[in-house]
Amino acid sequence: MKILVLGGGVIGVTSAFYLNRAGHDVILLERRQELARETSFANGGQISWGSGHPWAAPGVPAQALRWMFKSHSPLVLRPRLDKAMWRWLAQSYRQCKPEHFRENKERQLRLARYSHNCLVQLRDELDLDYAAATRGALVLHRDPQAFQMSEQQLPMLESLGIPVHRLDRDGCIEHEPALERVADRVAGGLLFPEDESGDCQLFTEQLARHAEAAGVEIRTGTTALAVVPGEDRIEQVLTDRGSLRADAYVLACGSYSPLFLRPIGIELPIYPVKGYSITMTLRRKTAAPRGTITDEQYKTVITRLGNRLRAAGTAELAGYDHHVSSKRIETLMHVVGDLFPEAGDLTRVETWTGLRPMTPDNTPVLGSTPYRNLFLNTGHGTLGWTMACGSGRALADVISERTPEIDLGGLTLERFSKR
Repeated sequence: MKILVLGGGVIGVTSAFYLNRAGHDVILLERRQELARETSFANGGQISWGSGHPWAAPGVPAQALRWMFKSHSPLVLRPRLDKAMWRWLAQSYRQCKPEHFRENKERQLRLARYSHNCLVQLRDELDLDYAAATRGALVLHRDPQAFQMSEQQLPMLESLGIPVHRLDRDGCIEHEPALERVADRVAGGLLFPEDESGDCQLFTEQLARHAEAAGVEIRTGTTALAVVPGEDRIEQVLTDRGSLRADAYVLACGSYSPLFLRPIGIELPIYPVKGYSITMTLRRKTAAPRGTITDEQYKTVITRLGNRLRAAGTAELAGYDHHVSSKRIETLMHVVGDLFPEAGDLTRVETWTGLRPMTPDNTPVLGSTPYRNLFLNTGHGTLGWTMACGSGRALADVISERTPEIDLGGLTLERFSKR
């Protein structure tokens, strides 16, 4: 089949790659002049198949209210006359019940574990070099009480088959020696030894080159404007360079996916949750982490990417706003300076912001739609890098009418129609 993939981030590129491998004729459209220049560009870098979890969790609503009054809050809500935002918040609140959290965690894990296996296979097969680190992910606690409470997660994690080690202060420092300089800030942590990290942008660009060499046509600088429906099929896609027709269409446009679907009668509850990052060149490598750390107090990820250090975090609800807030950047600089003060020059950092496509239950939307030839691969939230390879491979199976290697129950559009 001739298949048109909309979106040139890591989700769109992995979709195009696996569809090509399945024998299809694939064209990928990206509105930017280069691939992976939006949400995939400078994210936290974690491939957190084990440590990642739904944001909609028990206790989060009360915690969110406390965060609102902190100077370095990980959550920022900018009130606006936006029905989609308030509806999304209400739906997310309902997902914070314990039974929903467990269900959503299992769904995330099913796809994330599979995706990690797919990533390892691609890395070995194609000899991809994207500043990968396979040292695990350390979830660091500063507060002793919070660290003690984190131990309550261990039975659930073990029941789900997720490897995790409880580390005291000395264990954290042994894992990341640079923390010794700030030992008084470390209460303990949970180490997820099979999690990884790497530069999502580098991965996406390298995989795209392999896809092009195999026959995928990549058209950058081409903006999709609308999908045009027929009775039960999509007839064409309108772009700023004319219309395009295909046998099937894949929507991998992240936070912008609902804007394409709403005019054709599909309500997809994805809302953009804005994140920020800073990246700096290392001045003293021994003063920086060797892998990736999550500072649980500030909900900030700090990741070593070769000779660079990146910090990413914040959940800001402000619609489709790409403005870089100096306050949010100051929070990231505060966290890095507090834990790794000698790692680099914080007066010379690259700043970035991107829109994470979040569903209320924090699990993505894959597969078919009411239109027979329109398919979705979107809504991955903070775990797009983590879930990209598995999502692309599973979607290629669905479109090729093959049974995916994992159960997609609870990961399709159907779950929202039931609600």
